[in-house]
Amino acid sequence: MATRSTPPHLSRRSLLRSGAAATAGLTLTTTFTACGGARDNRRTQGSAGAELTSELELPEPFTVSLPIPEVLEPTRTDAHTDFYQITQHAADLEIIPGTATQVWGYNGTVPGPTLVSQRGRRTVVTHRNELPVPVVVHLHGGVTAPEHDGYPTDVIFPASSDHGDHGTHSDGAADFQHSDHLASGDTSDGEREYVYDMEQPAATLWYHDHRMDFTGPQVYRGLAGFHLIHDDAEDALGLPTGDRDIPLMIMDRAFAADGSFLYPSVDPDLVDPPGVESEYMSGVLGDCILVNGAPWPELEVSNTKYRFRILNASNARRYRLNLDGGLPFVQIGGDLGLLEAPIEHGTLDIAQAERFDVVVDFSGLDIGEEVTLHNQHGADGTDVIMRFKVTRQEEDSGPIPQRLAEVEILSEDDVVAEREFVFARGGAQAHGMTLWTVNNQAFDPDTILADPKLGTVERWRIRGLDVEHPFHIHLAPFQVIGQDRQQSVSSFNHGWKDTVSMDTGGQVDLLVRFDGYRGKYVFHCHNLEHEDMMMMANFEVV
Repeated sequence: MATRSTPPHLSRRSLLRSGAAATAGLTLTTTFTACGGARDNRRTQGSAGAELTSELELPEPFTVSLPIPEVLEPTRTDAHTDFYQITQHAADLEIIPGTATQVWGYNGTVPGPTLVSQRGRRTVVTHRNELPVPVVVHLHGGVTAPEHDGYPTDVIFPASSDHGDHGTHSDGAADFQHSDHLASGDTSDGEREYVYDMEQPAATLWYHDHRMDFTGPQVYRGLAGFHLIHDDAEDALGLPTGDRDIPLMIMDRAFAADGSFLYPSVDPDLVDPPGVESEYMSGVLGDCILVNGAPWPELEVSNTKYRFRILNASNARRYRLNLDGGLPFVQIGGDLGLLEAPIEHGTLDIAQAERFDVVVDFSGLDIGEEVTLHNQHGADGTDVIMRFKVTRQEEDSGPIPQRLAEVEILSEDDVVAEREFVFARGGAQAHGMTLWTVNNQAFDPDTILADPKLGTVERWRIRGLDVEHPFHIHLAPFQVIGQDRQQSVSSFNHGWKDTVSMDTGGQVDLLVRFDGYRGKYVFHCHNLEHEDMMMMANFEVV
């Protein structure tokens, strides 16, 4: 790993005054490690980024059982609402057998506990922060009021910190108030209540950290979990349920010799400055594949159909998944809910933050047969994800319905405005570093790039330059209507989505619907290193 650099401190305010990054405004805390422009962009195994090499000996694949995240029980309920409590804290977990790894986890687990909500029934989650740094919680895919969406400056300060005039943390860490943008954020002390109305169809959502400048390292340390929504229409379909409905959170990590997560932060304490070492400016890739927090696990299955809710929770790695023997994935849902009809895939291309809800049918296999889930983009260990082993015979569920859901198809006739956004490296710099930007602008909490009207549909063209970029928008669901200057749409991009992948030089045309709430939200690249280094922008629903 490259030697950590220690640039001098510069506050956002002093950086703005210096004129070093006029477009970055208040969003730059200090210098990042200096590097150049496009010549430093890196790609590894089909992804933007550079791969870290673990210093710890990694286990052989398929020697660990797949963990299933705990389903969290509400602390109380009333006629309309379920209430939950989650504490974010450090914990030592045995991820690599025989070695302790300190994680930052929701309730101390990785993934965090799974929340399950019913459509139309409000969910209230109180998050308590017992970590040494500020946190923000974003419900990814949620139709959520702006004050509960997890805007990146709406931080929860550590419960044990004093960030007032003296601004010292109990363990001696620096004052978090050096980040001038927090003065304009809706900050909380110790804990915060997030209210989710859940007025949206059944879907596989997830929640994760969204702290300004530090989302990448904080998700990397473990701050991610599933949040599932059910509704009556889905329940009536007869899809696999119970222990045959399994969420799979795929993420890559690297490990230091002492078992800790290896991540190239400029400041390992995640206080100041933000950013990563120059070699990893394009993204951080790990050499160990975890599924539900376990390295290359194995799941024992019956010779029946299983529903797998696949989430790519990696910071920068994209996957191309396939199963041994050409066993197909039957996709029944995407990011934001069920499809109209099933789609069969031999492979799945899944970018960071995308979800694929699939059924895999093991009924044609004999007891004792094994099926490996591969990553065609990977190499030297990252080409394998996990293994399924058929160990028992059970009664199967019924056939997959050929009609799954009524999906409204948006029309270009409904479009009231058209906008274009370019995701690229350039347009703003800080002390020799070329930033990741949107329309040549680094993120500024006070700058609004779009002002769509509530209840309308807009056509957005998103272009990605330099390297691969997954586009994600908060609040507003979209449908893909064209890709790479063609009116055809990839079979991976049907239905309602909140995240879509762009290859280098790629382009996607979207119809975006702005329903639910007025207020300020963000859209950004979900390569988390790009997001932390300013590839994010505001829109305000008016």
